[in-house]
Amino acid sequence: MTRRRLLPAALVAYAMAGPIAQTVAVQNVEWPQWRGPARDGRVSGLQTRATWPESLAPGWKLKVGIGHSSPIVSAGRVHQFSREGEAEVVRALDLASGRELWKQSYPVAYEMNPAATGHGKGPKSTPVLADGRLFTLGITGVLSAWDAASGRLLWRKTFETAHRATAPAFGTAMSPVVDGNRLIAFVGGDGDGALTAFDVKTGAPLWAWKGDGPGYASPVIATWDGVRQLVTQSQNALVGVAADTGALLWKRELKTPYEQNSVTPIVGNGLVVYSGLDAPLAAVRPVKKGTAFALETVWTNADVANYLSTAVLDGGRLYGLSHKKKGQWFCVDATTGKTLWLSDGRAAENAAVLAGAGALFLLDTDGMMTVAAADASAFRPLRTWKVAESATWAHPVVLETGVLVKDVDTLAFLRMK
Repeated sequence: MTRRRLLPAALVAYAMAGPIAQTVAVQNVEWPQWRGPARDGRVSGLQTRATWPESLAPGWKLKVGIGHSSPIVSAGRVHQFSREGEAEVVRALDLASGRELWKQSYPVAYEMNPAATGHGKGPKSTPVLADGRLFTLGITGVLSAWDAASGRLLWRKTFETAHRATAPAFGTAMSPVVDGNRLIAFVGGDGDGALTAFDVKTGAPLWAWKGDGPGYASPVIATWDGVRQLVTQSQNALVGVAADTGALLWKRELKTPYEQNSVTPIVGNGLVVYSGLDAPLAAVRPVKKGTAFALETVWTNADVANYLSTAVLDGGRLYGLSHKKKGQWFCVDATTGKTLWLSDGRAAENAAVLAGAGALFLLDTDGMMTVAAADASAFRPLRTWKVAESATWAHPVVLETGVLVKDVDTLAFLRMK
């Protein structure tokens, strides 16, 4: 395995002048899970702007530990999952001031795969918050439920007796999802995993699909022909299972180099759009035929391939980062799969891609955020902001009043001027 294809950005130590404790004005926002309320990268609550500020101003900033887990926001609080030394840490912060409200930790030893030392020791999975409960899935597969108000541990599950390994080769990265009374997480390791629904109150298993090991992608939920379905990338496939029973409904083989299926599926207009390392962007439609489902291939676009970065669907168009030519921003018609534009190469190694208010928010791993027009005609950058001094693998939270950014070991709120 070559390290070029893995996350090569070193977890760089850097000097910090100390936490900034300036209170900032924030609006009521809900960003309670991976990629936002609908897990689709869509940002609501933003006003359309004729111009964006030339730069962002410091708000608050504090050290929170290492990891790629993205911050989540609910009811005026930020929850951050990270690692400090040999422990995984979950904390709640006041969104306006950054003041710590509670902090909990538990010991987790983790030895990185030698080919992936640039990843760091995680965690990589983003928590999910629902009905006052916060759920975290650690780098080794420790699944925990916390009371979001107090930080009290509600229940915890580990899986060393159920599976040969409790995490895939490069550590757990999938972010769990809540569906009613079910918390759904892909547990286990390479070649021996279980996409499992747990009771949110007790942690008791409700169902499990054991047809493959986990990938590094996160599941989404959608309905076709009246059947609610959980869609995700496993170790070797794109799969859809029944949300209420875990029964496999359909499956499409998806094998990528080094078994690194890492892209969250995109659902819209009745389609599932997916991709992977050296795998073209493609769209399929689940169709019920009799009592079973089949997949119809709608389009395939060989111009574009996603590796770690998930695109966003906005205005009938897909915007994202292809790993081709060492990173190209792209726009693809979501109905036909036609390429509308490609940027120049060497744009970024990896990026978080969000959309809202007619704009794209593109945070690359070098700590640069580009605001670009959500435009079908061309790639049109509007502003570029330096938002961190070290690597930014976590997704940001974009608010009307500013941006919440997690870098190697700090969390910062940067104000819109």
